Amino acid sequence: MCLKWTFDRLMALIGLLILWPILLVVALLIRVKMPGGPVIFTQKRVGKGGKLFTCHKFRTMTVKHGGSTVSVAGDNRITPLGAKLRHYKLDELPGLWDVFVGNMSFVGPRPDVPGYADQLKGDDREVLELRPGITGPATLKYRREDEMISEYVAQKQSEGDTRSTQIIAEEYNDTVLFPDKVRINRYYLHNYSFIKDLQMIIWTVLGKHMYYGGEII
Repeated sequence: MCLKWTFDRLMALIGLLILWPILLVVALLIRVKMPGGPVIFTQKRVGKGGKLFTCHKFRTMTVKHGGSTVSVAGDNRITPLGAKLRHYKLDELPGLWDVFVGNMSFVGPRPDVPGYADQLKGDDREVLELRPGITGPATLKYRREDEMISEYVAQKQSEGDTRSTQIIAEEYNDTVLFPDKVRINRYYLHNYSFIKDLQMIIWTVLGKHMYYGGEII
């Protein structure tokens, strides 16, 4: 993991130095198209060892919104510009700072809000040995997560489920998506490969799938 630690910090620094013009343009667009709120969205997330850290992203939602941390495709909390930033993963660019300071890695489990990863039980808690990642095997497998949740909600509602969209979305996330992400991340921990890390980073940028752990992600 020493190679991973060195790679993360070096590449994060290079990324910040090279991509600062894009960071500036995105920041200006948010300031113009989404006025009245911060450019950078910060939130406490669960990091390595279960310790909380401040995660940084470009803001993609309206200033005054409430509700679940689980979002679905077409969520009215997400602005038109925010939807584009999410689609092209540009909202993740400030995460380079989190990697550089050591709170995150390029590859690992997605950083969860308190109430998920920190509540894991038994062997599943070993996932907390990993630093959260900008991308990773679970991120690749569920790159269409918003759309998948939206499809599930639509199916349940077509079957006569009268619960709210957010409640149905949270049910799908808590009973299907999150447990499977934990499974994949545990596999990643026990079968770590720096070469696979590089492949996941490249495949994330290219938007392609790869074979990993006996499945296509």
